[in-house]
Amino acid sequence: MKRHRSGEVWDFELEMPMSRDACDVILGLDGGTTSTVCICMAAMPLSNQSSDTVPVLARSLAGCSNHNSVGETAARETLEQVMAEALMKSGSNRFAVRAVCLAVSGVNHPTDQERILNWLRDIFPSHVKLFVQNDAVAALASGTMGRLHGCVLIAGTGTIAYGFTEDGREARAAGAGPILGDWGSGYGIAAQALTAVVKAHDGRGPQTMLTSSILRALELSLPDELIGWTYADPSWARIAALVPVVVSCAESGDQVSNKILLDSVQELAASVKAVVRRLGLCGEDGRSSFPLVMVGGVLEANKRWDIGKEVIKYISKDHPGACPIRPKVEPAVGAALLAWNYLMKESEGNLGR
Repeated sequence: MKRHRSGEVWDFELEMPMSRDACDVILGLDGGTTSTVCICMAAMPLSNQSSDTVPVLARSLAGCSNHNSVGETAARETLEQVMAEALMKSGSNRFAVRAVCLAVSGVNHPTDQERILNWLRDIFPSHVKLFVQNDAVAALASGTMGRLHGCVLIAGTGTIAYGFTEDGREARAAGAGPILGDWGSGYGIAAQALTAVVKAHDGRGPQTMLTSSILRALELSLPDELIGWTYADPSWARIAALVPVVVSCAESGDQVSNKILLDSVQELAASVKAVVRRLGLCGEDGRSSFPLVMVGGVLEANKRWDIGKEVIKYISKDHPGACPIRPKVEPAVGAALLAWNYLMKESEGNLGR
């Protein structure tokens, strides 16, 4: 185990004993395109599956940790920083850690998992159990309190639908990033709005309230200035921040904005339906119940244009057994609960031998 990495983020351990008798803890991490959250949780059995009983000791926050967005070096530095800070705030150190679950966007293939696992093995003592998942898995667990069953729909800066069956099969839809068409995402909505403004300006599209509203929000004078603004920093989160402007215009009756949001609703619903069909979550009759966890700023209720509510309507037409869940704990807690459940399954397996 290396003591120093990434700007000496582990220096705080020099001032505390590296005791093996400290209170055991679990680290759960949710890393996305916009932000990264790590929580430190006491490693103890939960009395019941309630959000009120999760023993969170500390929480830390950092920026983007998606290696596809910021590069592998920056992503690793962010992940290490946020884990060290959570341990420091909790008064713990790496010897007290029993398990770590990193759930980060951009983990799309076993090679992604193995690369991160190798890096984690270099940071933590050999007794620590390490788990790496896509951030969608932690989001699902945040709604089911650590149980991997059902489907999660994330719609924030990016979007993905991810599902699990009780026998361990899994499937995903979307989540390939903006270039490959995450059109229901915050980035997708905002990018279509910017395109609509450009088309309205040069005569290829209808006039829209988005023109004046977006220019005002960005403190620009002319539509031509959008080109410079967009390419000066085309980061996904910066573009996606325009979603509230689109929703506001739609609520005011702008037809272009309404069409953008309706198209996004259909894209998001299609992602969930694809996962449900592939896994058979709805049963042979198509009416079996399953958890549908809804996560992300795009799905949060607005004044009149409630994207999440409309998505549920579209899904329920084909799959009436979908049971929408709005998580009461954040995905980082879901990641920690996953790590705890993995530990319990390992212990049960060892006892059965």
